[in-house]
Amino acid sequence: MSWLTDRIADGRARVLGSRVEARAGRWWISFQVDVDRADIDARRVAPVHGPVVGIDLGITTFATIAADDGTVTKVANPRHLGRRLHRLRRADKALARAQPGSKNRAKAARRVAEVHLGVSNARADFLHQLTTSLTRCNSTIVVEDLSVAGMIRNRSLARHIVDAGWSEFRRQLTYKAAWYGARLVVADRWYPSTRTCTTCGDINHDLRLADRTWTCHCGAVHDRDGTAAINLLRLAV
Repeated sequence: MSWLTDRIADGRARVLGSRVEARAGRWWISFQVDVDRADIDARRVAPVHGPVVGIDLGITTFATIAADDGTVTKVANPRHLGRRLHRLRRADKALARAQPGSKNRAKAARRVAEVHLGVSNARADFLHQLTTSLTRCNSTIVVEDLSVAGMIRNRSLARHIVDAGWSEFRRQLTYKAAWYGARLVVADRWYPSTRTCTTCGDINHDLRLADRTWTCHCGAVHDRDGTAAINLLRLAV
């Protein structure tokens, strides 16, 4: 806690409030703190003439990142909930079978809570590491304005979309870009980043969600995610 106590001592931070709660059989305390970040942000400021990147979010690949040096990087989707789904289902069954009010039921409920907590912590760690790296190493970041609330109406994709944490990714990018001085550009929701040919500029109106690759009439063959990331990059450059 020295990071916080030193700043409280010299007036660079103050505690506004705290909250205590029990989760997964443990006690947790969280502080709401008002901190002067001027010295931190000055040390970790994004390069003024640093790389410019366009980011396309997906399910199979969490993020496809196209940089202005011509490189395209794909970040795999960790599927935090998907990898623990079997464990969660087994814990839920044990909870359903336990006698109400018994000690075994309390233990089963704690196991379910521990699985959920593990998923939440793993997702938060992944998103924080990725967004911090992006905002501290790039001068401009271009992302899509995704309608997550509308997309999760698709029942076959809803769990995968929520598991990916796209909304939290966008939220973290927004405030961290402000911290480190990176420029965040949000493309219009109807911008056809996936459908636009990066060679001739033609728009493929027949592209379906299931099409992972497509060929333009000019002969160019496109990877769906890579094309979207490159077109988002071009909005900034």
